[in-house]
Amino acid sequence: MALGGCTALMPPAEDPVLVKLTELERRLQTIERIVDNQSLVRLTQQVDALERRADALQGQAETLEHSAETTAGRQRQLYADLDARIQDLERSIQSSGSVLESGRLAPGELPVPGGSDRDNYQVAFELVKEERYDLAAKSFKQFLLTFPDSELADNAQYWLAESYYASRQFEQALADFEVVVNDYPRSRKVPDALLKIGYCNYNIKRWDAARLALVQVQTDYPETTAARLAGDYLKRMANDGV
Repeated sequence: MALGGCTALMPPAEDPVLVKLTELERRLQTIERIVDNQSLVRLTQQVDALERRADALQGQAETLEHSAETTAGRQRQLYADLDARIQDLERSIQSSGSVLESGRLAPGELPVPGGSDRDNYQVAFELVKEERYDLAAKSFKQFLLTFPDSELADNAQYWLAESYYASRQFEQALADFEVVVNDYPRSRKVPDALLKIGYCNYNIKRWDAARLALVQVQTDYPETTAARLAGDYLKRMANDGV
């Protein structure tokens, strides 16, 4: 009882249980502050990372916007250049209208006087499409005289021959198709020229020469449309007995 009375009279500040509880509470508060501080640090780090990512995305967006503006500017310039070239060609064609309408070409005169090789080639080719073969032939002749080194010379020679072939001048067409084969052996027009050599000889009734040219197309250019057409013509000749 004496001891119990002593314990009951002990001040709260000296009570070991209360002291221990107070110490534990203090430590818990310290730990909570540390945890709160660490959470705040992580949150701050996350915010910083998000801000850096947002800055990077903004930079990418600005770069893409600038690139799009640059591309649009180039496209506008290309369209403007193309439009200017078309207008120049149209003016050239209009300036040659009197020659084309009259159906005559003066010696040395081109369909598009002062125009480039492409301008003159295009005008002459349009005449072929319009089936104005006589004037087309004259135009291609003038083209070849004026632009003998043009990269379009082989095509011009072929369409010169084609103009004669379409107007059934087979002897002249034959001679001009042979020029394509002999003078422009690397031209993509050679298979077609050989095919037309066969056609010309057939129409002139030179059966052996026609057959020889058609077989050559099949042998030298087997994967071309010209070879297929040559085969069809050879079958026709066989059916006709020639």
